Amino acid sequence: MSQDATKDPLVIFTPSGKRGRVAAGTPVLQAARALGVDLDSVCGGRGICSKCQVSPGYGSFPKHGVTVAEDALTAINAVEERYDRIRGLKPGRRLGCQAQIMGDCVIDVPAESQVHKQVVRKRAEVRDITLSPAVTLSYVEVAEPDMHHPSGDTERLLEALRAQTGRDDLALDFHLMAGLQKTLRAGKWSVTAAIHDDGTLPPRVIALWPGFFEGPVHGLAVDLGSTTIAGHLVRIDTGEVLASSGLMNPQIRFGEDLMSRVSYGMMNPDGASEMTRVVREGINTLVAELVAEAGIDAASLLDTTFVMNPVMHHLFLGLDPYELGQAPFALATGTAQRLMASEIGLAIAPGTRAYVLPLIAGHVGADAAAVALSEAPNRSDDLVLVVDVGTNAEILLGDTSGVLACSSPTGPAFEGAQISSGQRAAPGAIERVEIDPVTKEPRFRVIGSDLWSDDPGFAEATAASGITGICGSGIIEVVAEMRMAGIVDPSGLIGSAEATGTSRCMPEGRTYSYLLWEDADRRITVTNGDIRAIQMAKAALYAGARLLIDKRGVDKVDRVVLAGAFGAHISPKHAMVLGMIPDCPLERVTSAGNAAGTGARIALLNREARGEVETLVRQIEKIETAVEPRFQEHFVAATAMPNSADPFPILRSVVTLPEVDFNAGGGEDGGRRRRRRG
Repeated sequence: MSQDATKDPLVIFTPSGKRGRVAAGTPVLQAARALGVDLDSVCGGRGICSKCQVSPGYGSFPKHGVTVAEDALTAINAVEERYDRIRGLKPGRRLGCQAQIMGDCVIDVPAESQVHKQVVRKRAEVRDITLSPAVTLSYVEVAEPDMHHPSGDTERLLEALRAQTGRDDLALDFHLMAGLQKTLRAGKWSVTAAIHDDGTLPPRVIALWPGFFEGPVHGLAVDLGSTTIAGHLVRIDTGEVLASSGLMNPQIRFGEDLMSRVSYGMMNPDGASEMTRVVREGINTLVAELVAEAGIDAASLLDTTFVMNPVMHHLFLGLDPYELGQAPFALATGTAQRLMASEIGLAIAPGTRAYVLPLIAGHVGADAAAVALSEAPNRSDDLVLVVDVGTNAEILLGDTSGVLACSSPTGPAFEGAQISSGQRAAPGAIERVEIDPVTKEPRFRVIGSDLWSDDPGFAEATAASGITGICGSGIIEVVAEMRMAGIVDPSGLIGSAEATGTSRCMPEGRTYSYLLWEDADRRITVTNGDIRAIQMAKAALYAGARLLIDKRGVDKVDRVVLAGAFGAHISPKHAMVLGMIPDCPLERVTSAGNAAGTGARIALLNREARGEVETLVRQIEKIETAVEPRFQEHFVAATAMPNSADPFPILRSVVTLPEVDFNAGGGEDGGRRRRRRG
């Protein structure tokens, strides 16, 4: 650090969110290590291994409160030029060991540069899906050319296919004409055609193989989230999931939450197009990984479906999201899109189609529509609340009499961001926590090991990954456990060592923090700021759900379905102790896993489901939380744990919640401190 640290450049790393000031001239790699950022390097900073590649961002970042100038990093040097010339650097990438920080900057650490790789938990759920794909194969024998009856090869192919399929409106994709004659002759006048027919547009021949081709052909279902992108590659004829994978959404460097990205687009002339470019690059990377993992020919990947929230939808399609950032939150379009994959920058096969599910409203997207398709609240005999939690939560409430929908801006806290020891899900991250209510001693599990921290062999099992931080599921569980153990009061205030009976509660500024784990190199604590971030996120979630319950004119729901990665990894008890979801019998709270991804697969494998979801979206009643006066009222009450207005009698019948209060004044009452106002 230089002597006047306040004038040193501020560096912000994404996706970790870690920030700090470093002396001008500090290499990015050195700054990352000083701030505890997960940036790889094996060559000792000599520019040989390329493991430390980073993507700097430039322009105005309202979310981070900085504007990054073009000269925030030193110019590309000879080492980087040599590496780029010999091995190649992706556009915009820098070597962290060579680029030096000269001004305020925002630096994204891509997944391949992280030592502890992100665990994308959006797996493909097991689901019975009626197979009725939009792409089918048809083998035909084509009449050979005849001098006496001249006609083109295209016309004779289509004549044969029309006769066989009974579809007189069948046409041929133009890109196939260039190689058609060679294909026909290679197959001795027989070919196998892939025909795309989703029941809406006229059918088209989108791929051809000489002779008899048994397939299979493949499809891809993508859940494009604001934080992660998950994809499932399937066999279209059987529905079998051949490969599932995911990666961090590369747009994170422009802002973790959606409105930050809208602001980036507004504040920077090419901001929206830049975000469109990087997310399409990310999906192309994901496609390449899935094709390689499944060991298939990319030419057989012929159909794709996409689900996403409205801001991601607009940025993915190259539409300006500006109007989504202000009332009345007007969509450029909300209808389902039937496109060529190449039209949206996807480098798959020339004839690959893309189907983007419809949006429900300005802040309720195609991901919510996919959840509705998957979980079918419109066909439920009892009143079900479906909650899909991510950086933006989508909430559905309904039964056979109708469905309501809204979204709530929960922010990235549930993903482990904005948390002092928080991190994305990766090996070494604490994901499960239990605290003894008597001794106040914790035990935990980390991603990558099935052992608890007090089990024999835990240290050996976690030696490779280390214990690196707390991921989203871990922070939710630890805060709920602290509430049940009487370490934190209903208002969210942590007590002192004297008040709680444990030396793990340590002074931190004008409040306290709870020590979860430490060794010689690292200390993992839960601070009052962490609890406040979780309170704000869960209050937004609960307020949205409560608003729908009010609109329905009832006091309770019959059951709750938790969707998304959150739903698969958080126990109903911990969610309810925090007050994230309404009071309900715990056995009536279930997980649907990645329901948005499941909905995308259903739409991929069943063409009738596309019409079904388009009809369903038109029938759903949309509630805009931003203009509902009671949303704020519910939000304020929901900041308490579990809630200051709703008594949660069902929860309290099975869980003991100590009635502690650490907000008392004075210094002689066990060391309790007054909460900082404002």
